[in-house]
Amino acid sequence: MRLRALSGFGEKGPACFLLEIHGRRILLDLGRGPDGDALPDLAGVAPVDAIVFSHGHADHTGGLHLATDLGNPPLYAPGPSILLAPDPALKEARPLEALREILGLPFCSGPAGHAPGASWIRIGGRDGLLYTGDLSEESLLWRCTMPPRARVLLADASYGAADEPLSPQIGQMLALTDGPLLLPAPAGGRGLEMATAFQTAGHAVRLCPAHRAVAGAMLEAVPWLAPGGAAALRRLLAESGPLDEDSAAGGVMVAAGPNAERGVAGALAPRFIAEGSARVVFTGHLSGGTPAPEWVACGKAQFRRWNVHPTLSGLKAVVAAADPERVMPAFCTAAMRDDLALLIDRPVVTEPEITW
Repeated sequence: MRLRALSGFGEKGPACFLLEIHGRRILLDLGRGPDGDALPDLAGVAPVDAIVFSHGHADHTGGLHLATDLGNPPLYAPGPSILLAPDPALKEARPLEALREILGLPFCSGPAGHAPGASWIRIGGRDGLLYTGDLSEESLLWRCTMPPRARVLLADASYGAADEPLSPQIGQMLALTDGPLLLPAPAGGRGLEMATAFQTAGHAVRLCPAHRAVAGAMLEAVPWLAPGGAAALRRLLAESGPLDEDSAAGGVMVAAGPNAERGVAGALAPRFIAEGSARVVFTGHLSGGTPAPEWVACGKAQFRRWNVHPTLSGLKAVVAAADPERVMPAFCTAAMRDDLALLIDRPVVTEPEITW
C-alpha cells in the first residue's frame, strides 16, 4: 500500500491524496484553494479507479473539473455533500454511508463533525488507511464519531499544536455583541453553529438565504446532526430574521461567504466597514486573494477563531482511537508538523509519500 500527498501536505493547500492499495488507485478529495485558485498537480497520476470525497467544501471538491484528466472515474461522497453540491457532477456521486466495500476493498465511513456530511474514511480495513478529512469533535450541530483502527492515519492537523477548546472561543465571541456584528461564514459549516450559539445566549440572529437553505436541507438529514441539532435548526429557521445584500446593520448577522469575497457577506462587509455601522469578525482561514487578510491586518475587521478542526487534544483522541503505526499530518505547515512530532505518541511522517 502506498499513500502520496499530491497537495495538502506541508501547507494549507487543496486536499488531494492518492492511495494505491491492492492494485487499485483511489484519489481522496480533489480540492481547489483555499488561497486563490490553487489546484493539485496531477501530472502522471492518471488513470485512477475512483475519487472519494470527504465532504463538500471547495478545498476538497473544487478541482472536480480535473476528473476528465483522470479517466472520469466513479465519484463517491457523503449524502449531505451530494444534496448540497453546487457542481452537477458531484450531484451524481454515489453515497458513502451504506458502503461496506469500494472496488472490492473493505470500506467504512462515519460523521466527522466540521460541516454537513463531513466524514472520516477507512479503506483497506485494520491494515489500511484512515483519512479523517476535516474533523471536529466539538461541532455544535454536525455529528462526529471517533473512527476505527487503521495502520496509517492521514489526519487533519490544520491547527497544529493549538489546544484552545471551542467553549472559551464562544465566550469571546459573545463579548463582541455590544453593537451589530457581522459574521462572514460558509453556509455549509460553522455559520449555522455560530448562529445557534448566539441565539441560545439570547441574541437576535439574522441569517442570509444561503444559510437558511442549508438549515432546511439538513433537517432532511437528521442522522448527520449532533444531539439537539434538529431542534436548534428548527428554532433558527423559525426565530431568526432575514438578511440580504441591502440589509441595514443590526443584531448578529451570519452571512456567506467566509472571507466576504462573495455572497451577502461580500455585499455587506465593505459597506458596514465604510459606515462603521457593524463590527466584522472573521472566524476561519483568512484566504489569500480575498479582502479578509488586509482588513484584519489594518484593523478594519477582527479575527477570532471558531474551532472547526481538531485541537491538539482532539487530534490525540483520534490517534488513540485509530491506534496507527504512523501519522501523516495534513493541512499544516512543516513547522507545525514538526511541533506535532514532539507531542503525538506515534511516528509522524515527514515526507509526502509513505508505503506499508
